[in-house]
Amino acid sequence: MAVNMQNLEVWKNFFVIEGLDGSGTTTQLKNVEKYAASIEQPLWATWEPTDKPLGLLIRKALRKEIKVHPETLARMYSSDRFEHLFGENGIKERIERGELVFSDHYFFSSLAYQTLSSDFETIHSLNHYPLPEALIYIDIPWQVCEARRKVRDEKEELFDGKSIQQLISDNYERALKLFSDKGMKIHRIDGTLTVDEVFEAIKAIIFPSH
Repeated sequence: MAVNMQNLEVWKNFFVIEGLDGSGTTTQLKNVEKYAASIEQPLWATWEPTDKPLGLLIRKALRKEIKVHPETLARMYSSDRFEHLFGENGIKERIERGELVFSDHYFFSSLAYQTLSSDFETIHSLNHYPLPEALIYIDIPWQVCEARRKVRDEKEELFDGKSIQQLISDNYERALKLFSDKGMKIHRIDGTLTVDEVFEAIKAIIFPSH
């Protein structure tokens, strides 16, 4: 199923950070939230999968506690995302009342991860959602992420493994190319920089006047 890319709306004051597992997106989400509070800028720091019931079920699938068909998982992600966007106290509502929204992952992750086991066009068609004002991509070699994950010594999840991480990296590149001329600003940040250096680059994007 083809998706009409020309009709995707860009939502101002909505920012998304993406990257491989181990690229530091969660750390930067916390940094952005802390800085926004320090300058008294209303900001909602959020993430996907969400902490709503469907998002929690997705996390069980990722931890291999339950098993679902790959396309079922993709549809669960899409439904969780719809609620994230349009549900009570969700992204749309918060933007409309003047908050900035900064999300750790969005549908670009589905295009990178779910396409490992499902057709790209199928996943794309499930995620015909508004674009953020800016996408911040932490660009880092998958080998570096793999090394960082080993240090964390966490239990292996559904999309872990060297060969898988390399494919996910390739899929992210495909997604970034697909949206390169759709009105959304795409910022690549070198993920091998220090945590503080990465944050300074992010801060210049989200808080340009500070």
